[in-house]
Amino acid sequence: MSRDVGTQVTIDALKSRGVEIEDIADLTFFLQKDYIPNLNLEQCMESVERVLTKHEVQNAILTGIELDTLAEDGLLKRPLLEVIQRDESLYGVDEILALSILNLYGTIGYTNYGYIDKLKHGILGPLNDKSAGKVNTFLDDLVGAVAAAASSRIAHNHDGELYS
Repeated sequence: MSRDVGTQVTIDALKSRGVEIEDIADLTFFLQKDYIPNLNLEQCMESVERVLTKHEVQNAILTGIELDTLAEDGLLKRPLLEVIQRDESLYGVDEILALSILNLYGTIGYTNYGYIDKLKHGILGPLNDKSAGKVNTFLDDLVGAVAAAASSRIAHNHDGELYS
């Protein structure tokens, strides 16, 4: 798949924070493997890349990464700085940004997102680990949302029976 500039900038921004397309595809596969016979990682990577072509997704990811980076560098004003650095559970703006991605492929995205966010499967575990000094308050939710949207996209495109 040929990538436009916005998609490549977004992929590069994710890579700069330690997230590869394969990491997100792995989450996507995890979400759909029990429902789509013969699903493979290549199909999941293609779906992730399709989700990343959407301008809304690119804007959400770039905004979230920028806010995480600013907080990591101590460049936000208090008390917002501490709230983002600690990833306070009642903050919720990080989830709101992620939810904008889920709207792309219907309500199944919300279910997928809630499940993967709760489990912290795959790359989401390391992104939530605060011991390394990284701030990924927005990034973990955005990565989970892209995986959930890519998973939903696969579900919508699947020709199999609805209740198999």
